[in-house]
Amino acid sequence: MTYRLLWPIFRRLGQVQVVAIMAAGFILGPSVFGWLWPQAQHWLFPTKIDVDGSAVTHPSLVALYIVGQLGLVLYMFLVGSSFHLDILGSHRRQAGVTSITGVGVPMVLGGLVGWWMVGRGGYFTDKVAGWQGGLFLASAIAITAFPMLAWMISDTGLLNTRVGTMALSSAAVDDACSWVLMATVIATTKDSMNGALLALFGGSFYVAFMVLVVRRWLAKLNTWSPTRGDIERSGGIPIAHLSIVLLVVLLASWFTDLVGIYSVFGAFVAGAVMPRGQLLDTIRARFEPLVAYLLLPAFFIYSGLNTKLEVMFDGSVLVMAAVVLLVSFAGKFGAVGLAARWQGMGWREAGSMGALANARGLTELILLNIGLTAGLISAQLYTILALMTFITTFAATPILRMFQRRALRAGKVFGPDGEEPRIVHADTAPAASVRM
Repeated sequence: MTYRLLWPIFRRLGQVQVVAIMAAGFILGPSVFGWLWPQAQHWLFPTKIDVDGSAVTHPSLVALYIVGQLGLVLYMFLVGSSFHLDILGSHRRQAGVTSITGVGVPMVLGGLVGWWMVGRGGYFTDKVAGWQGGLFLASAIAITAFPMLAWMISDTGLLNTRVGTMALSSAAVDDACSWVLMATVIATTKDSMNGALLALFGGSFYVAFMVLVVRRWLAKLNTWSPTRGDIERSGGIPIAHLSIVLLVVLLASWFTDLVGIYSVFGAFVAGAVMPRGQLLDTIRARFEPLVAYLLLPAFFIYSGLNTKLEVMFDGSVLVMAAVVLLVSFAGKFGAVGLAARWQGMGWREAGSMGALANARGLTELILLNIGLTAGLISAQLYTILALMTFITTFAATPILRMFQRRALRAGKVFGPDGEEPRIVHADTAPAASVRM
């Protein structure tokens, strides 16, 4: 209901649906709804319950978390299943250079600022050394919200374009590197490198195993074609085939979460290696409405309930916040945009890549919450990075749409091989060639 009220406003601001859903989750949390009407917010979303004199997590919050995680995992599987590997393969060199630049430059800039913050004091806890603070801020600035980026690309009609495909591939590299850095920081503060090594080698093994082994096994599913009995029993999907697909997705998510890279990465790779064909098309058609509009919003609501935004309005952190915001935006937009342009993309495509790279969203907030829970960062640094997250994510879509409109005025649209002539059919409105 809250999302429905916000969506008309956010649509006029040039946003996509996922940003409105994210905002709705925060509004329903303690920072807005809880501040305006704390009794109602606690009644609607209770977080604690008294059991024998001890406060424990309320069952409704646990249920909301489970539903949200399931929705997030299934959504990333659907995104991976729509990922066109042939487009990525044809632009492999461009994607590689852009990914390395898009993660390397922000990491260097973030590392320098993080080291400086440790020296100033008040932003990291006493157990964090200068180089550890540098690694933490490097991961925070280099990260891109992979799930949010996927939704943005889908909503703006870029899923099967060179821009969308390369942006997703770059985000996958960025997130993997950021989680490895985070695991390194946490491990070294505990005097153990096991977590970092597990994330690095476990993630590499997982990708290789899925691409070289599981992909061949799953190819046998592509021999299926629906029969009348299949349609009558399960709406077009045979139970055995559906069970295999879901089992692969859940096991993949469990393994990547176990090694410390996060479950969404495993779900995305599982979708990417699924054989393309009628079975996968049918699964996507049945699951997309359920996942996007019922299960996934629970993830945003749960995150909103665990985010305290009131600390963002502390005036003492605004100067440092401005420095972090400048470094974060310029590091991502500039590095990715210039690298894409150097690799032969036009300025409009390169600018779109830079804009999309700044969509940090809830993945950043997850990383911040991990750092806060592990005792690495202070409330001041959490405030600064949360503020940076909201601003860069909110700005990503309007900047992207600006480049899309410039392409339209030039008679172009973004396609699988770059900008291509815009085709307007007689029965189609002029703006319909770009999904807005």
